[in-house]
Amino acid sequence: MKEFPLDFCPNTEGIFAYLNYLVPATRKQILDILIEGLKRMEYRGYDSAGVAFDISEETNNKSAIKLVKKRGKVKELEAALENQNGLSYTKEYDIHCGIAHTRWATHGEPNEVNSHPQRSDENNEFVVVHNGIITNYKDIKAFLEKKGFVFESETDTEVIAKLAKHVFDSDNHEGSFREIIEIVVQQLEGAFALVIMSTHFPGECVATRRGSPLVIGMKSKAKLCTDHIPVFYSKGIGLKQLNEKGDNRGYMAGLAPNRMFSESEYHTVGPEKEVEYFFASDASAIIGHTNQVIYLEDDDVAAVTKGCLTLHRIKRATLGEGGLNNDRKPNLQPSIRKVQTIQLELQQIMKGNYSTFMQKEIFEQPESVVNTMRGRVNFQENKVTLGGLKDYIAEIKRCRRLLFIACGTSFHSAVATRQLLEELTELPVMVELASDFLDRNTPVFRDDVCFFISQSGETADTLMALNYCKKRGALIVGITNTVGSTICRESHCGVHINAGPEIGVASTKAYTSQFISLVMFGLMMCDDRISMQERRKEIIQGLKKLPEQIKEVLAIDDEVKKLAEEMYKEKSLLVMGRGYNYATCLEGALKIKELTYMHSEGILAGELKHGPLALVDKAMPVLFIVTRDGVYSKCMNALQQVKARHGEPVIICNVDDTDTIAHANRHVTVPHTIDCLQGILTVIPMQLLSLHIATLKKCDVDCPRNLAKSVTVA
Repeated sequence: MKEFPLDFCPNTEGIFAYLNYLVPATRKQILDILIEGLKRMEYRGYDSAGVAFDISEETNNKSAIKLVKKRGKVKELEAALENQNGLSYTKEYDIHCGIAHTRWATHGEPNEVNSHPQRSDENNEFVVVHNGIITNYKDIKAFLEKKGFVFESETDTEVIAKLAKHVFDSDNHEGSFREIIEIVVQQLEGAFALVIMSTHFPGECVATRRGSPLVIGMKSKAKLCTDHIPVFYSKGIGLKQLNEKGDNRGYMAGLAPNRMFSESEYHTVGPEKEVEYFFASDASAIIGHTNQVIYLEDDDVAAVTKGCLTLHRIKRATLGEGGLNNDRKPNLQPSIRKVQTIQLELQQIMKGNYSTFMQKEIFEQPESVVNTMRGRVNFQENKVTLGGLKDYIAEIKRCRRLLFIACGTSFHSAVATRQLLEELTELPVMVELASDFLDRNTPVFRDDVCFFISQSGETADTLMALNYCKKRGALIVGITNTVGSTICRESHCGVHINAGPEIGVASTKAYTSQFISLVMFGLMMCDDRISMQERRKEIIQGLKKLPEQIKEVLAIDDEVKKLAEEMYKEKSLLVMGRGYNYATCLEGALKIKELTYMHSEGILAGELKHGPLALVDKAMPVLFIVTRDGVYSKCMNALQQVKARHGEPVIICNVDDTDTIAHANRHVTVPHTIDCLQGILTVIPMQLLSLHIATLKKCDVDCPRNLAKSVTVA
């Protein structure tokens, strides 16, 4: 994994936590930081939100935690905090911890009881925010109910807080906060990212993850001690040991000694000890405060005590902490976590003059496709170099077949490029939905190359498929948009699509950048084939023209808006096409469904007479994508079949294609480009159409109901 992290230069819920150590802050300032962090995480979940924070009473030296939770978006929580009685917003804290969460419901309907943070008891002794799903929560819940615990929510998260209290009570207060949480997470199965605070450990917090992203930001005026942190190890224990009669403290014997050396901590150097820590599911929530971050890996346990950050692990990975090295052999070197400097700019995640993030991201595509190609495509010499793949390209050329595995929009990007990849690589190309791929227990071999495509790099089904293929010895290639994501780290090599932050739940610019990344891979695979040189040159010059052609498509926004005004009251929409435009039909129909809640179906025009034609009549809206390529005449035949059944098709076609326009009831035109790139230009009108229909129907464009940006639950 030497090249991949360099070339790589968002669980469906949002965690944000803040701990200030010797940095004076009023309660109002602390709550503002927590709320602002949640607002930047809201694209990950928005059916409820909550916050927990210290309300220590200095007069009697009592530590206490207050929970405020609200159904709905973060603005509802913000209003509830402003209306709290008995809180002094001017009270100043030198040391304080607060955790917050915005939720996308998986267990239990969205309400205040089921919202996070979840608590251990009425005294809020342990409070946790959690992303992911605990698959064995019923077993743990049954265990705790036998111990006398009473549950108040329908969530799987509540077992975490209650199990922490059980461990703390059984230990008679002798274990450190980190050790307690280590014992807890060893009992958990599934995917999770956790941040936990406790009344018993004021000014401290513990964070851990397994299969769900978590990043820690650090900020201090003083110099920090190191640019990396060694990771120490603790032995595992089981739930059975917690339940052994007559030995309530027996499980502590399973833990390694707490070795606390100065070089193992992250802290300030010199007399000034002030430091702030930020915990989040996504670095975009931290960037307004600091650009110094650590990405936690699976089974890392991070603890902040007296302003010092330490990292431990519960167990060693089977193949060593580095996974597989560039030779695809176990890497058994000692593990460290590097402090990284993220380059994300705050203005990149702000809407600016646009009404929604989705609108902004659609109109960023002329720039995002340039960024995807920047430094990789030499238009003068017609060469393509993907730094994250160059050391593996010879192995990929020798493979048995290429498998492209993804979900949703990422799956459509693979469909869009499958035909070209078959042409350029002359290899069998399989395109798989990750969930179905796993359901079938698909055979995978050591000489297979498996591509995993995900905007966030954290999609649960895609990650499970990755682990499935990795165990079977296949070469793993990641295609993601997020630095430090799990797919990024778990792949042997890969490509970062460089599309920039994508906040809108409905993916737009990530789709076109994934599309181009896969095209570049195909071009790189055939760079030494004389018979392919003319085709390669044609495609590369087509890529060169793309940014200006995308601007031409965006210029018809008003035209698409008028079309939306005619269609937004419809109940259904059929989107038809074939060849290179079939993926546009699938992706366009998905965008309509996601944003407008209108039924929409992407149909392969070649299959029209095998069933879908029964849906066509004068009342059924049909959108047909017909461009001048190798399947033009076949598309025109299908179009005639629709018209013969009294259909009134809306056509997306090429500029000045008068013959095709003559068959249209209404039409939208896009520039003509090389056949394999036409799908990039035809999908943009579909993105705009879904945006305008959703706006006219008064739907929430950036946060469609029941959906979240990065799905890390299976």
